[in-house]
Amino acid sequence: MRKALRWLLALVVLIGTVSTAGAATAAEPKAVDIKDRLLSIPGMSLIEEKPYTGYRFFVLNYTQPVDHRHPSKGTFQQRITVLHKDTDRPTVFYTGGYNVSTTPSRREPTQIVDGNQISMEYRYFTPSRPAPADWSKLDIWQAASDQHRIFQALKPVYSENWISTGGSKGGMTATYYERFYPRDMDGVVAYVAPNDVVNKEDSAYDRFFARVGTEECRDKLNGVQREALVRRAPLEKKYAAYAADNGYTFDTIGSLDRAYEAVVLDYVWGFWQYSTLADCADIPADAENATDEAIWDSVDTISGFSAYTDQGLETYTPYYYQAGTQLGAPTIHFPHIEKKYVRYGYQPPRNFVPRSIPMKFEPSAMRDVDTWVRHNAHQMLFVYGQNDPWGAEPFRLGHGARDSYVFTAPGMNHGANVAGLVADQKAEATARILDWAGVAPAEVQDDPTAARPLAAFDAKLDKRDVERETALRP
Repeated sequence: MRKALRWLLALVVLIGTVSTAGAATAAEPKAVDIKDRLLSIPGMSLIEEKPYTGYRFFVLNYTQPVDHRHPSKGTFQQRITVLHKDTDRPTVFYTGGYNVSTTPSRREPTQIVDGNQISMEYRYFTPSRPAPADWSKLDIWQAASDQHRIFQALKPVYSENWISTGGSKGGMTATYYERFYPRDMDGVVAYVAPNDVVNKEDSAYDRFFARVGTEECRDKLNGVQREALVRRAPLEKKYAAYAADNGYTFDTIGSLDRAYEAVVLDYVWGFWQYSTLADCADIPADAENATDEAIWDSVDTISGFSAYTDQGLETYTPYYYQAGTQLGAPTIHFPHIEKKYVRYGYQPPRNFVPRSIPMKFEPSAMRDVDTWVRHNAHQMLFVYGQNDPWGAEPFRLGHGARDSYVFTAPGMNHGANVAGLVADQKAEATARILDWAGVAPAEVQDDPTAARPLAAFDAKLDKRDVERETALRP
């Protein structure tokens, strides 16, 4: 009888245990969709989702304070995009320093680590602009604080390692972010980032243009640039007709004459920024005997005659404002052009921003960043192109830098990348990025020369070409 009772009691306990386990299993919540997780973040809203095989791609708005020092004094909507791979993968935080692209794309570090990518539109580039716009709140600290808040909001979703990256003004942005919030990222990959420490000292650019490429190529470019100023009168008539046909105006810069010279003086710089030595074959070889049409076409192709019109400048007002208040802007000389042909020279950023917007230059901003990088850089990689004018004043590392590198890709322009480095530097850079992201395979940890991108190259998704900006902009 006792055995029977013990058996019955055991059976009841067993049934109860199984029932409880079943109930617990039934009560487990289903996995929350990544879109729902993103939209559950306070201040996050969906603009649209676009399909891409192997990913989820979202265009979002995120509510940001106009002034991070005084969050109660107004907000604005900042666009970001999320290229979602998996919450178990590392995340790359990208900014180009201008408008954000709403087309799915993957930057080089994202391909290397096979991760997620968050991309941010820089504040004050429309539509990510407060209304009305208090331009005094457009500075590198406020922009870094935008990134910091986005990181804080998304880190609970993407909890693995983060790497920030960007090219040109975006590379500058990634560097400034690291300076102000050095504990956020696990690594920084800054491409072709200019470092204009002393705005009034630009001799490095003159030295660059005196030796870049070959003498033959330099002579061809200089010849076309000079001839465009020699033929100013007939080509400005063509410019006036071109402006009238397209409805272009010149109120911001002040006159068609100023705009014409600005476009022409950008010509040599623009060539080396976006072209390669092989492209010299397309430059008129005998500028003095070339037709007006040939001179016009060459300058328009490289510099763009729409660049300094009101319509061409409007999109880039935030950049020129920053160049004239903190970033600095280059000034170079033109020894191959007689002074009588140059009326204005390189014009300051003030000339490209409407006069209704006040500007005052802060000379200490770039010195502060430069000093910080030299003495505090940690897990930072700077990549430059040998033939890129913006690399004439690069970031440099001092004794305080740790696990940080400055590499230059031979023969490359403003589109320089890790893939373009010499073999040993390419492997080392790739290995360091993988390590910082926390995804370096065992064989790479043992032998950095074995480092390769973890994701296969996707010609449609992976962006490798330089993003062309008309006029003198990084």
